[in-house]
Amino acid sequence: MKPTAFTRDAHIQHPIICGAMYPCSNLELIAAASASGAIGIVQPISMIYAHKTDLRAGLRRIKQLTDKPWGFNVLTEQSSKIYLERNKAWLEIAIEEGCRFFVTALGNPRWIVDRVKPLGGIVYHDVTEKRWAEKALDAGVDGFICVNNRAGGHAGKLSPEALLESLAPLNKPLVCAGGIGDEVQFNAMMRLGYAGVQMGTRFIATTECSAHDDYKQAILKATAEDIVLTEKLTGVPVSIIRTATVDKMGTKTGGISRWLLNHPKSKHWMRMFYSLQSFRRLKHASAKGKNYQDFWQAGKSVDGVERIESVNAIIQRFVSYAAQHSL
Repeated sequence: MKPTAFTRDAHIQHPIICGAMYPCSNLELIAAASASGAIGIVQPISMIYAHKTDLRAGLRRIKQLTDKPWGFNVLTEQSSKIYLERNKAWLEIAIEEGCRFFVTALGNPRWIVDRVKPLGGIVYHDVTEKRWAEKALDAGVDGFICVNNRAGGHAGKLSPEALLESLAPLNKPLVCAGGIGDEVQFNAMMRLGYAGVQMGTRFIATTECSAHDDYKQAILKATAEDIVLTEKLTGVPVSIIRTATVDKMGTKTGGISRWLLNHPKSKHWMRMFYSLQSFRRLKHASAKGKNYQDFWQAGKSVDGVERIESVNAIIQRFVSYAAQHSL
């Protein structure tokens, strides 16, 4: 495949990101993506709290497994001083360990841009629509992770095509996030005009991901129609696989909770409350499978996931297919 603006920014061979995932971003998965010529993104909350790994020790282990570039996820939300200082400390560790590619989300990324740009750092920001992209552009980001309505986790509302059309005038590299589960979908997004793709669900169903086999099998069995949005994880809609547990719990918050989630003075605290509960639930479901709860995040890319295989096999198949189709 030909280089793209994204591969040049990230200093990688293939235009593929293994997205940051809680709780599925174990260090072996991240390293495998980078070693295969794509780029794995470290999710510090996942590494520290889900996988019980010291952040610096984990980053050094990744560097032992591969000498290729890896990235780091920074949540920019400044809802509390403690939260902000924690993220700043994690960012400093990533910088000290050699990271120069950063993916930001959930707020104004200016403080990250100001910190890493003098060091040669590159910042791509998660966006779901143009107004957020314009604000991040003002903050100095280099590109965008375009989260569409087929994504897992906090999905957007626009289709990949509509999101690309709305963001293309900003003249920054755009990475498609959502709906890519096989090489045909990958090729289609690259031909559409994206500079790269980000995948999460596809990389959970790999030999390197430490998620429980029940989780991986649920991805293999699911179709796009099985993906539903629930507000019960973080207070805002999150894409998950519909299961008996999800049906029993429901997907909507109650009236009082909804009011608190929408109120400007309480919404950040309510989202934190929901997130703390969901971190425990997702961590145990990922590690213990159905013995704990069948509660699993995934996107509509499940349609293209047919088997559990190695990260390298996936990446090589994707880029080979694209090369055969003149990309």
